[in-house]
Amino acid sequence: MNRFSFRVIISLVLFTLLSSNVVFGQALKLASVFGDHMVLQRDQKVPVWGTSSPFTKISVFFAGQKKNTVSNSEGKWIVKLDPMKGTGQGSELIIKAKEKIVIKDVVVGEVWLCSGQSNMYQPLGGYNGQPTFGATDALKKANNIQLRLFHVNKKGSAHPLDTLKAFKGWSIASAESILDYSAIAYFFGQQLQEVLDVPVGMIHTSWGGSRVQAWMSNSCISKYQQVNLEGKNLQKNTNHTPTLLYNAMIHPLIPFAIRGALWYQGESNRKEPELYKTYFSAMVKDWRSRWNIGNFPFYYVQIAPYKYNGDEVGIYNKEDNSAFIREAQQTCLQTIPNSGMAVTIDIGEKDCIHPAKKKEVADRLLYLALNKTYNQTAFKCGGPVYDSMEVKNDGILLKFKNIPKGLNAPNGLHGFEIAGENHVFYPAMAKLANNKQAILVKSDEVKNPVAVRYAWRNWTVGTLFDNFLFPVSSFRTDDWNEATRVE
Repeated sequence: MNRFSFRVIISLVLFTLLSSNVVFGQALKLASVFGDHMVLQRDQKVPVWGTSSPFTKISVFFAGQKKNTVSNSEGKWIVKLDPMKGTGQGSELIIKAKEKIVIKDVVVGEVWLCSGQSNMYQPLGGYNGQPTFGATDALKKANNIQLRLFHVNKKGSAHPLDTLKAFKGWSIASAESILDYSAIAYFFGQQLQEVLDVPVGMIHTSWGGSRVQAWMSNSCISKYQQVNLEGKNLQKNTNHTPTLLYNAMIHPLIPFAIRGALWYQGESNRKEPELYKTYFSAMVKDWRSRWNIGNFPFYYVQIAPYKYNGDEVGIYNKEDNSAFIREAQQTCLQTIPNSGMAVTIDIGEKDCIHPAKKKEVADRLLYLALNKTYNQTAFKCGGPVYDSMEVKNDGILLKFKNIPKGLNAPNGLHGFEIAGENHVFYPAMAKLANNKQAILVKSDEVKNPVAVRYAWRNWTVGTLFDNFLFPVSSFRTDDWNEATRVE
């Protein structure tokens, strides 16, 4: 064999190796969600995963545990640490192969994932001209070594990613780290840490204006619609395009051990309430399946009232009236197991789609978690829910569930409308009845009433509560597709 032929053969061999999927010199790496100051979920098996050269022995050490595995032909590896009790004492997570990775100050406690759109994204420091109430007080007591924060930057991808493309790694809560962090995630985590007295980790991954379709995996959404991203500019309408946010901002986090998820989204789907019911429920089911830790808690926020276009028209159509999407979100409580919804009908802002009262939202999510997830039943959660109606004394008597201590209307009852068989709604008088266990609704304009609607508008202010001041969602007793109202 001459020298030229030998060089050709060597070149062909090198080309074959370089163009294959096997990478022999790949450095040992951990998944991007792992880092100094992180929180691992207590009382669950904890996956630890990453990449290395193919067929490499990997050893993982943490808190007296040692787990061994061998990377596969693509260099991927994963181990699962045994369940651990919570501890605020930082330890080292060590991964050894030919190289060694040391992750410092790792604690064990509670981990929650926070996602959705701009009301979840809104930082403690607020948006321009749109404040977050309570921010100054929060900054004064921000330093908390037992609260750790992780932030996923906005990215989209046509295919599921194994690694986050952009993120801010784990940080200990301080005035500097919380100012630009999700206000709801911070308020929730800070109070949860205080109540449980264990470390808490919050993972924030949201995008303003995003549609629920963007957070669904391709296999999930393809059951309902075809997704073709070929030739699409992924930099345009990224947060509206199916699967893009799931691929880049959720998939790389799976299967990081979490206790549950918080969700605040819906404004961008408000004109398709029936579709939203299907898609939102399917998304939650899909996430749970992929995390493979059972039906983990999923608590979400009902969108708040706001002056969308359409309140000036007389038709109660779904395209203009956000009460229908609030109704869809209420219905999802029956289709999503182990879920809860924070009602915000009383804390919206007419001229701002980003209400400043984010702590109140976080409080209601917190009460759901404490009561339903941590079995601390002294913390009440939820609120009254419309149950049934009875025509009585030329009016309609409304009955409710979840009111052990009755109903409450501290500022009087407003926002009720009543209609007869002609589907025309008139403003109605409403008063507490049956020892504050029911509401009687009447109008002189409707002699034979058949239906009532409450807070059934884009912009409204809730006036009906329980004894703990949890508000009643907007609701209707009818299922009419078309109706009109008289102002």
